Amino acid sequence: MFKYLKFMSFHLMALIAIVSITLGESYISMGFAIWVAVYLGGDILFGDDVHTPIYRFPALLTWQLWLALPLTVILVFVCCWQFASQDIGQYGAWISSLTGYDALQARQNTSVFQYGVMVVYLGLVVGVMATITGHELTHRTWDPVSLLIGRWLLAFSFDANFAIEHVYGHHKYVSTLNDPATAPRGRGVYAHIIISTIKGNISAWHIEQQRLMRKQLAVWSWHNKALRGYAMSLVIMMWVFWLAGWQGLSFFVLMALWAKATLEIVNYMEHYGLVRELNSPVKPHHSWNTNKRVSSWAMFNLTRHSHHHAQGQLPYHQLAPYPNAPQMIGGYLSTFVLTLIPPLWHRLMLPKLQHWDAHFATPAEYQMAQQANQKSGIAAYQTCA
Repeated sequence: MFKYLKFMSFHLMALIAIVSITLGESYISMGFAIWVAVYLGGDILFGDDVHTPIYRFPALLTWQLWLALPLTVILVFVCCWQFASQDIGQYGAWISSLTGYDALQARQNTSVFQYGVMVVYLGLVVGVMATITGHELTHRTWDPVSLLIGRWLLAFSFDANFAIEHVYGHHKYVSTLNDPATAPRGRGVYAHIIISTIKGNISAWHIEQQRLMRKQLAVWSWHNKALRGYAMSLVIMMWVFWLAGWQGLSFFVLMALWAKATLEIVNYMEHYGLVRELNSPVKPHHSWNTNKRVSSWAMFNLTRHSHHHAQGQLPYHQLAPYPNAPQMIGGYLSTFVLTLIPPLWHRLMLPKLQHWDAHFATPAEYQMAQQANQKSGIAAYQTCA
């Protein structure tokens, strides 16, 4: 049973977030501290998970993914309640009668600082619970229910069209110059967030435009999945505004933008500096991999990224650990933090890229890597060319 339950850690972390935000005040920071301690400390303490069990009841794993949508809705509702002028649905009164804790008074006492922590906290929680789950579900193009739930999850970070660009663009062009999500050597993470977001949306639009042209359907119509993706996020924003007015909507926009940024940071660290010839087969060495136990359980084996790109249609529970693939600096959260300090990131990635060039690159990729080093603008990379 544990092999099923281990993938429910994000459900527990979502409940902790719901409780801490409901309690308000310093409990918000406490919830955030628990989240960081579990995911950062867990990877450091508990090592790697290199097992690939056989699952006799894969439907249970799918239902676990689907649960992310109601949890995300509840989480956003609680955030809206924090900012609303009224006690929405008598939620605060219900909490007080249930527990004896004066949730409404605590809401009034919650500081601007705690709201700032809440933006960062919720952006990361939505990034894990909604975006990563949405990523897994939107790969299941054969399952309309999973695809719809996945798109709604992604809409909470203004990114329903990730389902278009990622599946039909990124997986085709990964580690090439044609891929918006692959950061070339020398690019900083902050520039990548903006560049990848803009180019990714443009790519999604072009992919959808070509699909509609093949089907002889109008681009500016309800048939356009890209337009429907933007509409999904708009519906969520209207719901948030209805619940909590401009304050709640302002919070949601900041949170959603940060959640979207977390996705692009993850893209950045999954493929940074890797190269591939256009139209050549995608191999495990075209992605950075990690098998850190807690990251793998929390992120539905997204950490097994080398196998994910080698066989993009495989459900997460069938992904193999590929311990001999290029390895990230650490687990996902620790690597995430390192990307935010560009000088340190480039310094730590230098030996990783040198090892990749020497042991993984094909002869053609080796030449491309040397050219990328020269173009990087980083002296340490250029001296390796």
